[in-house]
Amino acid sequence: MSETDPGFLAAVEEAKQGFAEGGVPIGACLVAKDGTIIGRGHNMRVQKGSATLHGEISALENSGRLPASAYEGSTMYTSLSPCDMCTGACILYKVKRVVIGENKTFVGGEEYLKSRGVEVVVFDNEECKELMRKFIEQKPHVWNEDIDLHIPALAEGYREVS
Repeated sequence: MSETDPGFLAAVEEAKQGFAEGGVPIGACLVAKDGTIIGRGHNMRVQKGSATLHGEISALENSGRLPASAYEGSTMYTSLSPCDMCTGACILYKVKRVVIGENKTFVGGEEYLKSRGVEVVVFDNEECKELMRKFIEQKPHVWNEDIDLHIPALAEGYREVS
């Protein structure tokens, strides 16, 4: 596993695209056990007014209707630690490895993934951290409405802009 893996590079590109569209900059890419990219996507909550189109869910959605065996043993690359919903989707589809760009901004279901036998790799990627930093600085209210209102510094920022 390396930060030059095509799946990780695709996840970062998806995160950048989400940022450019004014959305939450979280990208993901699902790679089959044979190394083929079967789905990629980015968080579309803002763009589509969706409660559930997180990056990982978008990648799964964009993979199309495949048999369960197509997902089994795959790797989910994601620019940010997956939330509980995305963690559950990875477990449901028997993803064997989740590769995370960064988990400083948010730590999701990593321990649960591990407890279910999923390998978790964290890169601590500077580009992913910087995308999230810029996004939260520019749109704290959007970030807070989805995930992180419980962090006092962010919640305070939310009150200032609302």
